[in-house]
Amino acid sequence: MARINLLPWRAELRKQQQQDFIAVIGFGIALTLGLMLLLHLNMNSRVEYQSERNRYLESEIVILEKKIKEIQELEVKKKRLLAKMEVIQELQTSRPEIVHLFDELGRTIPEGVYLSDLTQADKNLTVNGMAQSNARVSAYMRNLESSAWLKDPILNIIETRLDTKDKKERQSKFTLQMKQSTERTDAKKKGAS
Repeated sequence: MARINLLPWRAELRKQQQQDFIAVIGFGIALTLGLMLLLHLNMNSRVEYQSERNRYLESEIVILEKKIKEIQELEVKKKRLLAKMEVIQELQTSRPEIVHLFDELGRTIPEGVYLSDLTQADKNLTVNGMAQSNARVSAYMRNLESSAWLKDPILNIIETRLDTKDKKERQSKFTLQMKQSTERTDAKKKGAS
C-alpha cells in the first residue's frame, strides 16, 4: 500500500484555521471598537445636546428671574400707589367733616357755656371751658349726646369757683372729652345691626 503523509496537510489546515480564527477575533475586536467608538460619539453628542439645552434653560431662567423681580417691584409700587390713593380718598371724604365739627360745636353749646380750648387727636376731642353753672354743663352734655357729629361725651373735671369780678356769681370750669362721629359711620352701624 502506498504511504500518504497527511501531517503537512493537517498542519496547513490547522495553520489556516488559526489564521482564520485570528482574523475573526481581529474583525470582532475591530467591530467592537468601532461600535464602542460610535456609542461613545453618540453619548458625547447627547451630553453636548443636553448641556446646550441646560445652558438655554439657565439663560431663560435668568431672564424670567429679572422679569419676576420687575413684577415684584411693580407690585410694591402698586401697593404704595393704592395706599396713597386711599389716603387721598379718605382726605377727600373727610374734608367736610371739620366744617360739620365746628358747626355742631356751635349748635350744641347752650347759653352760658364758653369754650376756651379745643384739642383733637384723631377722632378724640378734648374741650376746656367755663359755664355759669353745673346745670349748663349737663345741658351741654345732653346736646352732645343728641348730636349726629359728636358722641360719647365724658366729663373729666368740673370745678366750681367764685367769679373774681362779681363775688356772688359762681363759675364752673370743666374739661370734657368726646368723639367725633360721621353720619356715614353711624349709618353703616345702623345698617349692620
